[in-house]
Amino acid sequence: MSARKQKKKRAVRQNSNVFAMFDQKQIAEFKEAFSMFDHDSDGFVDKEDLKDMLASLGQNPTDEYIDDMISEAPGSINFTLFLTLMGEKMSGTDPEHEILQAFECFDDGGKTGYINADVLREFMTTMGDRFTDEEVDIMFKGAPVDAKNNFNYREWVRVLKHGE
Repeated sequence: MSARKQKKKRAVRQNSNVFAMFDQKQIAEFKEAFSMFDHDSDGFVDKEDLKDMLASLGQNPTDEYIDDMISEAPGSINFTLFLTLMGEKMSGTDPEHEILQAFECFDDGGKTGYINADVLREFMTTMGDRFTDEEVDIMFKGAPVDAKNNFNYREWVRVLKHGE
């Protein structure tokens, strides 16, 4: 066989499916966030970019803290990797059915999909990993409380796991 016919097979390249995880609006929002991190506008977020970003938020992180953040990435952080990391963080929540089961404990066996907002606030601010009133208010914005003061937790879980 001639040398030409003995070409090496190239490794099949895996396509990144990260852009399929988000809709166009979400991608645009992440692009805006990425550009806020990328202070020197070189297309990559590095140690100095993170320091600058955190300093602009009034933080004074240690080098060790920044190094720990950078080490979460397997390589240079360009927009695609940034989007991948964000997707991993967002999907790092519990599975949808487990979140629903947790709320169903307060919903008469999960029959209605609603929990009285005042009762839920009381539980969330006094039991287990306690939330602040502000954190509960933020949660209620994800699925507003209706006129009967009921929180639609099924809708909230849907938004949490799948976006608006």
